Amino acid sequence: MSVSDQHSLASPPPLASESGRRTVMVALAVCLVCSVLVAGAAVALKPVQTANQEADRRRNIVEVADLMEPGLTVNEAYAKVDVELIDLSTGETVKDIDVSTFDISKAAKDPELSKPLPPGQDPAQIKRKPVYMPVYKVKSADGQLETLILPVYGYGLWSTLYGFLALEGDLRTVEGLKFYQHAETPGLGGEVDNPKWRALWQGKVVFDEQWRPVVELVKGGVQATTPGAEHKIDSLAGATLTARGVENLLNFWLSEQGYGPYLARLRQERS
Repeated sequence: MSVSDQHSLASPPPLASESGRRTVMVALAVCLVCSVLVAGAAVALKPVQTANQEADRRRNIVEVADLMEPGLTVNEAYAKVDVELIDLSTGETVKDIDVSTFDISKAAKDPELSKPLPPGQDPAQIKRKPVYMPVYKVKSADGQLETLILPVYGYGLWSTLYGFLALEGDLRTVEGLKFYQHAETPGLGGEVDNPKWRALWQGKVVFDEQWRPVVELVKGGVQATTPGAEHKIDSLAGATLTARGVENLLNFWLSEQGYGPYLARLRQERS
């Protein structure tokens, strides 16, 4: 066999090579079309997603503050709420940032809007603390504070729990607690969603006489005769780490590291 014959046998047939190129081109075209469709759908659905997130936020705030009344929609109940953005370090209101577009989770990742927390000062395990946080107020007809709703979050067993803590006008008694986002174990740590457990928080006192946060989750149940019962909550059965995470995150956000300066300002204004 001649050298030319060997070269001819080793080379792929022209038709096979052309077919391969066409296959690749078709695959690329399909990928391009799919990418355009997915990107277009994401852009088109963004306003809907944003609206749903806002509706969910309002619903959770209204629920934790017990603002729903017969005949009211969520938006009508939410109209009773005033929102402001505060500087956590000073407790002062921030005017030059739009609170309606402020995103806590994004701020916590932004070096300009958050600060790193050393491990010894991070019981909530959030790693970075936002410089600013939104707070929500419900006032009476004469302008007196009736309910203060504070966003709180921290790590449990498997996930970061995001929620709202509602305090009565005395700034120390719990009106309600609700976690709206987490990935804790269903039936165990996931019981933070259980209405029966959430109901245990109402009327509990989160500060001692010196305004130090003293939230404590206790195994075995809390009785009226339990010392310091007003500060203690039944723990979550079989979910020690989630319960510890809830305790830690609440005490963190109620401390000087969290809303402490803001709460001190409100107490001073009230007196």
